[in-house]
Amino acid sequence: MSWRELLPPWLVIAAGLTGIMLLCVSTKDVPVAPLRTKYGIVLDAGSSCTILFIYQWTTTKGNKTGVIRECSSCLVQGLGISNYSDSPQNVEKSLESCLNWAQKEIPEEQHSQTPLYFGASASMRQLNLTHPTLPDGVLAALTVALKSSPFDFQRAQILSSPDKEAFNWVAVNYVLGNFFKYDWRGQLVPSGKGTAGVLSVGGTSAQLTAVVEEENQAPTEGVRLQLYGQTHSVYTRRCPCHGTDQLRSSLLSTLIQEQRSAKTVSNPCWPLSYSREVQWHSVHTGPCAVSDDTSDIPGPEVFNITGSSNPTACMRLLQRLLNSSSSCSFFKHPLSSVFKPSRTRFLVMSEAMDFTRETIPSPDLGQAVNRLCGMSVKELVKESQTSLDTLADYCLVSAFIFHLSTKGYTFDLDRTVWTAFQKKMGDPSSGWTLGYLLNLTNTIPQDSPTFLKGIEPGVWSLLLILFVVLLTGSFMRISYRVMVKENSFSNRNSSVFDDN
Repeated sequence: MSWRELLPPWLVIAAGLTGIMLLCVSTKDVPVAPLRTKYGIVLDAGSSCTILFIYQWTTTKGNKTGVIRECSSCLVQGLGISNYSDSPQNVEKSLESCLNWAQKEIPEEQHSQTPLYFGASASMRQLNLTHPTLPDGVLAALTVALKSSPFDFQRAQILSSPDKEAFNWVAVNYVLGNFFKYDWRGQLVPSGKGTAGVLSVGGTSAQLTAVVEEENQAPTEGVRLQLYGQTHSVYTRRCPCHGTDQLRSSLLSTLIQEQRSAKTVSNPCWPLSYSREVQWHSVHTGPCAVSDDTSDIPGPEVFNITGSSNPTACMRLLQRLLNSSSSCSFFKHPLSSVFKPSRTRFLVMSEAMDFTRETIPSPDLGQAVNRLCGMSVKELVKESQTSLDTLADYCLVSAFIFHLSTKGYTFDLDRTVWTAFQKKMGDPSSGWTLGYLLNLTNTIPQDSPTFLKGIEPGVWSLLLILFVVLLTGSFMRISYRVMVKENSFSNRNSSVFDDN
């Protein structure tokens, strides 16, 4: 059986015409981004230490913003950067070990392509206010040291408080997956979940950061961020004098004035059996002092303060203290003017709330605070390796957060959410570095893509159908001719046997 019998001329012609059609179909270049890992370095200069962070992301971006995958860090030996104001020449030596570590972590061929940023926050801002010329010397020494590294040094700057809190907000919502998700094709699409607010409690102040929902209500001092193709107006409302240290000082100052005649001052917010000697001037000076009247404080300058673990008395005292406060904007302005507290859930970034989540996993914040404030020294020490002086203030800070919850703010106390957040981001106090670099990936150029030839989906579907029809027709034609041939051969053999 020859091929002409199996494939008739019309089928060969159809195949030839199909080939000509394929040559005439218009194609276009389809860019394919190379999946190469890129690196970025951010130095976080805090008040007590400096941490070097290395972030990784692939060259594929989501609407111009990078998708950061991993993070590693190195604690710089020595004091915080602001402590080198008198000897800026020693800055380079302090950074040497972590910069050498970074060179080993990042492939050598990518050293020159790895951007390096330095950001300082509260301590350098304070130094800039008290001694305006000193930060310039420190930043100049830093610039020389970082430019001499093999990495691509970009900038060294002192971050404003609104900028730092905005970047912190970015990090929280990124880790919680509130910006984007992957669809069934593996493409980045908006998550549709909305964003969370952030309450951060530091040493001197507390901050509430959230996105402003209506553009015409965005405050002029807010920060506008472009992330994954969407614009966010982020606003921070500060509460000065309501950080951990200042809340403690205000509370102790009030207690000393109210119990001035007692030999021992009782503090209901400290744990039972805990005591500390407190100097009067240490809690009654500065811009956050409760009262300026010091003439009626008799006796010694040092007072013995003892804890009594009394949750009810602690909440009552704190509420009275906060109601008389004139520095905190959390309670002074209408919440609806900026935030929508009933629709925004705030994730709390505070060591005190971390401890509460771990030891008292209760969905009711009021019950959790009552249990925490009723714990003794022995119970607190059993649950944590943190210093006792730090543990003693956890009740006060938690009670402050509970007071905020009674004013319309909703706080997310889900332990699983917080555990996932800590696992992905590490030290929450340095979370702003992740948000800072995410924002900067918008300006980091993407690698040039390679191109593949492609055709339109509609044309591709039409050609696919045509080929299926041709193959099916060819198979049926060949099968039919083979069957006819076999039947003809069988009939001839039957005839021969009949003749015999």
